[in-house]
Amino acid sequence: MTLCDETKSIPISKAMIWQAYKRVRANKGSAGIDLVSIEQFETNLSGNLYKLWNRMASGSYFPPPVKEVEIPKKDGKVRKLGIPTVSDRIGQMVVKMFLEPRLEKNFSQNSFGYRPKKSAHQALEQVRKNCWKTDWVIDLDIKGFFDNIDHHKLMLAVERHVPENWVKLYIARWLACPVMTKSGKLLVKQGKGTPQGGVISPLLSNLFLHYGFDRWLEQTDRTVSYTRYADDVIVNCKSQKHAERTLKAIQNRMHRIGLELHPEKTKIVYCKDYRRKGKYHNVKFDFLGYSFQPRTSKSKKRSGLFLGFDCSISISSRKRIAAKLAELKVHRMTSNSIVGIAKILNPMIRGWINYYAKFRKSMLHGVFKLLNNRLVKWARKRYKRYKTSIKRAYKWFFRIQEQFPNLFYHWKMGYTK
Repeated sequence: MTLCDETKSIPISKAMIWQAYKRVRANKGSAGIDLVSIEQFETNLSGNLYKLWNRMASGSYFPPPVKEVEIPKKDGKVRKLGIPTVSDRIGQMVVKMFLEPRLEKNFSQNSFGYRPKKSAHQALEQVRKNCWKTDWVIDLDIKGFFDNIDHHKLMLAVERHVPENWVKLYIARWLACPVMTKSGKLLVKQGKGTPQGGVISPLLSNLFLHYGFDRWLEQTDRTVSYTRYADDVIVNCKSQKHAERTLKAIQNRMHRIGLELHPEKTKIVYCKDYRRKGKYHNVKFDFLGYSFQPRTSKSKKRSGLFLGFDCSISISSRKRIAAKLAELKVHRMTSNSIVGIAKILNPMIRGWINYYAKFRKSMLHGVFKLLNNRLVKWARKRYKRYKTSIKRAYKWFFRIQEQFPNLFYHWKMGYTK
């Protein structure tokens, strides 16, 4: 692709389009309403990128509707995503790459979601340390956050950092972009909401909560500590009265910016351990797939055990992994060898271990014991000599483990039983 630039009314270069395309390609993703995948888009890559550049650089680009996709939530409900077309994802990436370095300089160090060089593990580590220092937690749940972001308030935040009219023009167009439902109906936004699934949506949502929550809380009460990952927020307070007072203030603040806390999911939690022995109903909360609660731990300074307050993979996360294994029907896989099954499962297993084994990795033994049992069941279905003897099937399984200890990623990491 030729990267020479032509004179246009908006300073978007072909190089910017090219860099954005490479980012979108690396992120992969599904097709939008035009049903054009990245592979199909690349069959006429030069022409498609030129068309996008020509329209964006002249101000005549109008994004097509986003495609509504439903994914199941852990509470049994569905989360609705808005998937843009490949071309629109590249356009959004152009603006994101232009804007993100500028906004990053202003964002709070207590915000971790969808930010460069920030991670969920860093957020979890900060929550752990804050819970050791303070006795009380407010577990905040913002009801329908992405669907209720006020466009006018968001654009006021954008204007604080963005003098370029072309950036504001395209952000406004993306915010107003309708959603095409599965039935083919177009849903037009009524001045609020930014679709989950958009490239620029996480950046805009962080900007909205930067002024709507982060900066407000830091200026209102310097005695609290908090950790935010997108719309998941944990606030640490020193006393129960302080937590109750802070929660009331946050509820009022959410109302002012057009948001609402979920009345059932938002709760105040006591961080009970060997030092904090009060009796309270709520002593547990979930955050980013981990459960924080009183746990028996080994003392590093002296021999023996003590009751601490720490995190490990949550019950709901374990159930989701078990449900995924059930969905895959490992014991019925048609692969001719266990090597083929390992190739299919290892990318998922690696992802689960890399994320959930960061803290208290022993809590994953139950999950992988289930998988190991399913592998034995596969062997009994695959080989006639093991159908009538589960004992022989397990002997085969342990022999394979001994001969090929790195065949499955969880074996390599010590989850062998």
